[in-house]
Formats: sequence, C-alpha cells, structure tokens
Amino acid sequence: MIKDQIDKELLALAKQADIELEPVYSRIDAVCMTNSDRILSAFIENNVSYTDFADINGYGNYDAGRDKLERIFADVLGSEDALVRPQIMSGTNALYIAFTGLLKHGDTMISLTGMPYDSLQEMIGISGSSSQSLKAYGVKYEQIDLVNNQFDEEAIIQRLSRNDVRLAEIQRSRGYSSRLSLTVDQIGHIIRKIREVNKDVIIMVDNCYGELVEEKEPGHVGADITVGSLMKNLGGGIAPTGGYIAGRKDLIGEIAERFSAPGLGKEQGANFNLNNAFFKGLFLAPGAVRSSMKTAVFSAWMLEKLGYSNVSPRYDEFRTDIIQTVELGSKENLVRFTQGMQESSPIDSFVKVLPAPMPGYPFDEVMACGAFTQGSTIELSADAPVIPPYTLYMQGGMTPEYGKLSVLLALSKIKESC
Repeated sequence: MIKDQIDKELLALAKQADIELEPVYSRIDAVCMTNSDRILSAFIENNVSYTDFADINGYGNYDAGRDKLERIFADVLGSEDALVRPQIMSGTNALYIAFTGLLKHGDTMISLTGMPYDSLQEMIGISGSSSQSLKAYGVKYEQIDLVNNQFDEEAIIQRLSRNDVRLAEIQRSRGYSSRLSLTVDQIGHIIRKIREVNKDVIIMVDNCYGELVEEKEPGHVGADITVGSLMKNLGGGIAPTGGYIAGRKDLIGEIAERFSAPGLGKEQGANFNLNNAFFKGLFLAPGAVRSSMKTAVFSAWMLEKLGYSNVSPRYDEFRTDIIQTVELGSKENLVRFTQGMQESSPIDSFVKVLPAPMPGYPFDEVMACGAFTQGSTIELSADAPVIPPYTLYMQGGMTPEYGKLSVLLALSKIKESC
C-alpha cells in the first residue's frame, strides 16, 4: 500500500492540512460550481444529442457533432467561434497554427509578457535555426518585459499606439520562470488600455493551464484569440489528444484555412471517433480542475510547513492556473521528489525518473507523469529543468486523494535522504 510507505509524521501533518485548508477548498468549490453551470448550460442550449458522438472518418465532411462541440467551446471561452480538433496535437502546436495563420511576411508580433517559455522560442526564431520559424517566414518579433509581475503598461501603450503591430501575445501562465501567472483581471485591464489607443491589433492569449481556474476566461474580457491544449484543463483527463483555438469568427476562419487549406477551413477534419471523449472531457473539466487546484493547495501548505520558503503560489494566495512551484534547493531533492511522484503513479510506477534531454528544451529535464494519456498534465505531473535553484513545476491531480498520496510519497522520499 502507498500509505504504508509514507512517513508517519507527514501523514499526521496532512490531517492538520485538511482542517486548516477548508476555507480555501470552499472557494475552489464555488468557482467549480460557476464553471459547471456555464458548461452544463452550453450543452443544453446547443441540444447535444447521442448522435453527435458518431464516428466520422475520411475527410470529415458534415460532422454536426464536431460543429456543435466547437460552438460549445466558444460559448464556454467567451468567444464567437472555435477550432477544436484531434489533429491539434498540443498547446504548442495550437499556438504555431494560430501564429502562422495570422502572421505574414513583414508583420510584427510582440510578447507583452517578456521571454516566452522554452518550446516557443524556437518556434518564434529567438533560438535555433529552423527554416519553419516565424523569423524565417519574415515575421518580426519584439517583447516588453513584465515589471514586478505586472504588465509594463506605459511601455505597452507607447509601443502599440504606433499602430504597426499585427499581433500582441500574452502568456497567462509562468512557464519555466519565477514570475507569477497573470490573472484574468490583469489581462482584461491591459486589453482595455490597449483598445484606447489601438483598435486593430490582434490580442492573443496563451491560456494553457488556466482554463476554468477562475470564473471568467480571457475571451470574456476582450481577448481576440485564446489558445490551449485538451491534454490540460479542458480535456478533463478524458480527451486523449487535441487542442483548441477560440476567438473572433473572422480570425478563426483565417486560422482554420492554415489548419486545413484555403477554401476548406473548418469544413474538413475527421474526428476519429473522439467526439464522445471531447464532449465528456469538457463536461468533467470543472471537477478535474477543482481536484488539481486542491492538490496544488495541499502541496503548497505541506511544503510551507516543512520549511520550504520559495513556494509559489502560497497555499492561501489567489490562483489563476493549476501550476505549483517550489525551489527544492538541490538536484538530489528534485530527482527524489519526481521519483516519488512517479512511483505513486497508476501507469509506469516502476519507471525510475532520471535527468535527461527533452526535445524543445535547452537543459536536461526530470519529469514524472504516470498518466493514462501520454503527457496529460491534468492527470498529475511534475517536471523541472535540472538547473539551480532546482525549481519543481507541478500540476494536475484527477482527485484530491490521488494527488495527496503522490505528494506525500514524494515528500517522504526527500525526508528519507536527509
């Protein structure tokens, strides 16, 4: 039994956590109720039928279920339209499709949140020498760094008032950085300020890890395009692949023609019998996100009580995504923690996690992800670049109970080595 391998003092501390965290858990439950209401209402208003789960193959023409699913995603994300497809293999892939669908030779894009996370840098052309990067296609890139975890409002307004930028990109989540993730209110505020000086720039939000964590999405506060992966929040742990791009109808039309071909747009793309999984995943997503949030809050509380000072967010801080970070102080602690999480995973529990190269990242990585769907971070995963200060990035947890067992075993592994 996993519980028998957990340090007894940690088990006692976990019981105290359940009592002290009740007010925080109640706030998470309230957000889950609001988002569940919005999703259930969207299902009912769009008359979802069992026939919408039909397997469509080949070209995927006339898939009424797929079209209905995309209307529901648009409703949930506060957008006019959406592209939700199994052919979109990841959040990174969704971002690339959106960028290349909207940006042409000579266009300028600007990141309003500083340096993008590692896997986007080669896509843009900041690093690497890919002939398929945005830079190689003649797209110009600029960035404005955050200041004290806030948008540099003055610099952004001054730059965008020149009206020569095609697309402004906002990365909601922190990625592999020490900055805080950005709230929907922060995003909404900067969008309103931008619109005072520039009505035309496309504002795009990388929404990965943030869906359903708050009661609103970036689309509700004016974002033109919102992008994410179904192997994170909105897949609910059910979707086995896929991604989404939601936003203004005209922009989704442009992106869809990049996704398929000019003249085809959204009309083609077989669902490979995945409509049922996508509908069900979205339906269950509020509960999956709630479980992930409770796992993160529990982890933060335990780590703080055990003396780790650089825990972010802290257990009682407002959260806008499912990511929990902690500086573990040494390579040994980092490796032992991820090994403990892997050993308590339902899949590949026998695998021993060790630092190794990973495509798209410049440093060796450790990653624990014993998931039913490969790379499904909503199911509970922990990963990190193996460099000082050895910061662990943890996300997911399909139930609080499974999450708690994994975290406690991981902490026990560290304690054993002390």
